[in-house]
Amino acid sequence: MTQSTGLDLNLLVALDVLLEEQSVQGAARRLHLSEPAMSRTLGRIRKALGDPVLVRAGRQMVPTPHALAVRAEVSAVVERARALFAPGRDTDLRTVTRTFTILGHDAIAATHGAALFARAAREAPGIRLRFLSESHVDAPFLRQGTADLEVGVIDTADPEVHVETVYEDRMLGVARAGHPLLEGELTPERFATETGHLIVSRRGRLRGPIDEALAELGLQRRVVGSVGTYLASLFVLRETDLTGLVTHWGRPLADALGLVTFEVPLGLPAVQVGFAWHPRHDADPAHAWLRGCVRDLMAR
Repeated sequence: MTQSTGLDLNLLVALDVLLEEQSVQGAARRLHLSEPAMSRTLGRIRKALGDPVLVRAGRQMVPTPHALAVRAEVSAVVERARALFAPGRDTDLRTVTRTFTILGHDAIAATHGAALFARAAREAPGIRLRFLSESHVDAPFLRQGTADLEVGVIDTADPEVHVETVYEDRMLGVARAGHPLLEGELTPERFATETGHLIVSRRGRLRGPIDEALAELGLQRRVVGSVGTYLASLFVLRETDLTGLVTHWGRPLADALGLVTFEVPLGLPAVQVGFAWHPRHDADPAHAWLRGCVRDLMAR
């Protein structure tokens, strides 16, 4: 086993930044070092870990499996060290330099991104925000450190993850202006039979709670297909006679595209909307600031 005696915190900080940037050039810029100095630091890290850490893949660098396995723990150690030497009460957010990754549906960035970037510019200009779209596969993104905060409808199965519900949302129907379904009283029968339906599913599913609610009434709708994001669905709905769904917080996106939202004539369950984070971020003042910003924006 490689001896780690004398391994200083600077190497851990550099490793944390390298895994985040996945670029020697980007890490050098973040740490205010020259590229040759950053390359030498990467060499020391490789020797200490006995692993290449980052390897060339085409024109990019990608982390090794071992680097991915230790990424969350490295980040946690660095954050604990920061908390130890810079107690939260005395932290000046204007001097903090960090990158936070927010995982969520694309509509999260579309509806809240501008306000969040503006607030960061005012209160914490050294903090960068990176939005990641939800994946079609489930993975412990918070536990692994791939994301710092998950926002939206939280369905994580990791028991240690903290979840805070901000409000209950409901699904609304959405269609182009002038759609025949919008004329007259909308009944479950008309909703099921007089239109084709487009589903939003990151996993490509063609069935959802709507179908279960219709089945209880002895009805079945015609699902023509699915797309992975709400934004994609809204552009499809604008140009077709299909109908879809959007959450209440996504309604401004539909309004901006000239679409019409309507109440679905079914007893659909409420949707719990909030955010989640790993407990290693609990004492981190910068992460607490991020949670507060997201809480304020969602509560509006």
